[in-house]
Amino acid sequence: MKVIKRDGRAVDYDKSKIAVAIEKANKEVRKDERANKGDIKRIIEYIEELNKKRILVEDIQDIIEQKLMEFQKYELAKKYIVYRYTRALVRKQNTTDESILGLIRNTNKSVMDKNSNKNAVLASTQRDLIAGEVSKDLTKRMLLPEKISKAHEEGILYFHNADYFLQPIFNCCLINLKDMLENGTVINGKLIESPKTFQVACTITTQIIASVASAQYGEQSIDIRHLGKYLRKTYEKYKKELTEEYKNKLSEEIIENITQTRLREELRQGVQTIQYQINSLMTVSGKPPFITLFLNLDKNDEYIKENAIIIEEIIKQRYQGIKNEEGVYVTPDFPKLIYVLDEHNCLKGGEYDYLTRLAVKCSAKRIYPNYISAKKMRENYEGNVYSPMGCRSFLSPWKDENGKYQFEGRFNQGVVSINLPQIGLVADGNEEKFWTILDERLELCKEALMCRHYSLLGTASDVSPVHWKYGAIARLQSGEKIDKLLKGGYSSLSLGYIGIYETTKLVKGVSHTTKEGHEFAIKLMKYLRETTDRWKRETGLGFALYSTPSDSLCYEFARIDKEKFGSIEDITDKGYYTNSYHVDDRENMDIINKLSFESEFQKISSGGSISYVEITNISENLTELEEIVKFIYENILYAEFKIKFSDM
Repeated sequence: MKVIKRDGRAVDYDKSKIAVAIEKANKEVRKDERANKGDIKRIIEYIEELNKKRILVEDIQDIIEQKLMEFQKYELAKKYIVYRYTRALVRKQNTTDESILGLIRNTNKSVMDKNSNKNAVLASTQRDLIAGEVSKDLTKRMLLPEKISKAHEEGILYFHNADYFLQPIFNCCLINLKDMLENGTVINGKLIESPKTFQVACTITTQIIASVASAQYGEQSIDIRHLGKYLRKTYEKYKKELTEEYKNKLSEEIIENITQTRLREELRQGVQTIQYQINSLMTVSGKPPFITLFLNLDKNDEYIKENAIIIEEIIKQRYQGIKNEEGVYVTPDFPKLIYVLDEHNCLKGGEYDYLTRLAVKCSAKRIYPNYISAKKMRENYEGNVYSPMGCRSFLSPWKDENGKYQFEGRFNQGVVSINLPQIGLVADGNEEKFWTILDERLELCKEALMCRHYSLLGTASDVSPVHWKYGAIARLQSGEKIDKLLKGGYSSLSLGYIGIYETTKLVKGVSHTTKEGHEFAIKLMKYLRETTDRWKRETGLGFALYSTPSDSLCYEFARIDKEKFGSIEDITDKGYYTNSYHVDDRENMDIINKLSFESEFQKISSGGSISYVEITNISENLTELEEIVKFIYENILYAEFKIKFSDM
């Protein structure tokens, strides 16, 4: 039998430790109140006769208390309970000690490996991680209701980013780059005026990205179409200078050629600035900015021609890669790229098909860009096409007082995810019981999300001037509270979920890809969506259902449940749960059927979703990739390519 300690470690069962603990308590009471050797033996035998493969240390302590009461050793039981409570207080007072020391010694793998974008060996990164451990400790012990903290520890739900809950900062956003470039901004107390050239616009953009990323904990996105205006300004500047200098000396054709040559060089340098600055900058959290570039050619954009060549240059430079410390070109982690497929570039004879072919070629070598179907977005988001916040989370459509849709300058207050398979495990195949428990746990999730909301209420704009005063989100006055931006659906609160596949197996005994399983899975998804919609109506806040909240959470929930319920075939034995609605890899469903199947679930998760396309030998399959891209445009809102490693 294995005993599961409070820190998650599994150790061998040792009955002598039970005897020692009771004997210590014996010394604190009168002789006639003490447990004799026979009593202790019976307690140990009772525990061993349970025949459990693994047991929580808390369960052992509960049994000792119960048995002492049965033996009418009331004073002894009281002493044991008080001792246990005192030890619990000591543990709570020192919950961060080992975690922080583990970071310094590079032994705290759970924290070090949680964020792959952070190098936990660096002193600057450790500083942020240490602060995060202190924040998590205070959040668990003092800031969150005890039932929420307990639910988080037991894997009932996951309170994302507890390491930043101590501060009044939020999750992710769509930076209002247009406003900041056109009207200027202020960074670190210095005025930055509207740029006059493309190169300067790119430099300012990277400064904005770094400043914004340092004052929030989530991801950011920018729409690169706002740079087209400045590329045209650069063209006009070069053309004017050359015309004035060489008007009667060179032909207009030669002047135009020189202008284009200079323009292309500035374009290359500007895009290179964005790529290299983002990958070399470190935010205060000890990592590069988690930024996504949204590559969308809007047919109604007056700068569409300029934006087409900007997108082309961005993809070309991503295809080339960035040199590492050894001088070898590698795939950079950032910026993430999202390429929008529309009528004019969906590989059906459109004007910009050449860009899509270039994007597919880049995906084959560098995985990115991801692909969004403008067609499906318009169907699902009231005719709009806009970027997720970072690479996954979507805002709901929102109109200002003039009835105009607005997306940039909006943000997400926070995420809480529910562990659906655990409900299936607790319900033990009883569907009626499953729905009852689901309701109870959804209310816990709502309460946890409201904690996020309440923590931001009353925040003054001075907390992060670049966000609230100087255009990234708003243009509030100094000292003005951000409350109006938290209400009315302007910002979102996201309910994530894990393990539709495993939950369906537990409740129905079949995969969600079967007819019976599919009916249950869709019913469950719709119920989750209806619940968030109801919360939205009741509170006036922007609750949304969010798919694919975190890849690491798939392993965390499965780990907790395996320790609690043991190894269960095709559920906890794998070591992971499937993310949100995704088809389990072991089902071996072909790519087209997988995307078609998952597209139905994407419609329901309006708060964000993405499906993965795994391809073996991806660099050798350009034709196949192009066919998949065509399929994405017609059938699914959002997809990402991944390398599937063939068995050796």
